[in-house]
Amino acid sequence: MLIKNYKFKICLLKQKALSLKIIIFSSLLIGLIFAFLLDLALGSVDIPINEVVKILLGLEPEKATWANIILKFRLPKALTATLAGAALGVSGLQMQTLFKNPLAGPFVLGISSGASLGVALVVLTASATTPTLLADLGYLGDFGLVIAASIGAASVLGMMLVVSRRVQDTMTLLILGLLFGYATSAIVSILLQFSSKERIQSYIMWTFGSFAGVTWKQLVVLTPVVLLSLLLAVLQSKSLNALLLGESYARSLGLTVQKTRFSIITSASILAGAITAFCGPIAFLGVAIPHLCRSLFNTSDHRILIPSVTIMGAILALIADLFSQLWVSQMVLPLNAITALIGTPVVTWVILRRNSQKSFPS
Repeated sequence: MLIKNYKFKICLLKQKALSLKIIIFSSLLIGLIFAFLLDLALGSVDIPINEVVKILLGLEPEKATWANIILKFRLPKALTATLAGAALGVSGLQMQTLFKNPLAGPFVLGISSGASLGVALVVLTASATTPTLLADLGYLGDFGLVIAASIGAASVLGMMLVVSRRVQDTMTLLILGLLFGYATSAIVSILLQFSSKERIQSYIMWTFGSFAGVTWKQLVVLTPVVLLSLLLAVLQSKSLNALLLGESYARSLGLTVQKTRFSIITSASILAGAITAFCGPIAFLGVAIPHLCRSLFNTSDHRILIPSVTIMGAILALIADLFSQLWVSQMVLPLNAITALIGTPVVTWVILRRNSQKSFPS
């Protein structure tokens, strides 16, 4: 009788936990829709949300100029922010699991710097002979940027993975990540010396990070690349869960660790590289978002974390984009300044929490 009651209580607790997760997940979906509409409605010209919805449904708005503002400028920017937040969040989650490091992320470990180097090699060296080469190539040029950024990101990620096998200390690994970042930045600085003033100015503005520079034509390239990489990450959920428990346990389940690592590196590199190519190196989102979702859902199960990180990342990216254009009238603040304000408290909390756990072991 006691055993039956105990099993019944456990079953009840599991049902309550599941119900709570469903409520939280539904709230995130509603929050994403609200943040998306708000990002479309607010700006230098405020547009009522009901008019935004009418425009999205193809209906005639109260003012014809509103449709022009939404469809030509704000909608591609909001879609880019949604894709970027999802991609960087999932990429950060993959890296934290792969390196078993809570502070791992595309920007912190120098992955974004590697992607920046790939972009710089294509854009700055091409401009030395034909300044409009990438523009003339059209879709081929856009895919070239994505490939170059992904290869740059994968190169740094691969080096960090090799180093992580010999270095177990978290802070040492982070310092090495920063060193790799400085090395790639040094190469970019050398390339800048041989580039035209116009290209240098464009590259510097690109490093500030922005969702506004992506056109509909570029979204045709960016969207399938990000969605396919996110799908690959979803398919990796069980493998990532196995890696959480160690490589020996993963092998005992029949997992080929080397192939799994290669798959994770490919997915994470493309996600970080594609967003960096079009939006610039965006800091902190990749580190902060996985921790927020772990705390919110109280789980390390990637079957839950990957969808939640995707939605949470999109929400925070939309909020960051909204704040970047609302704080100062008639001026857009650098996106990295806003993401740093969002990410710094989370990273600080992670570091302090880890130190307190070391000082007071349970």
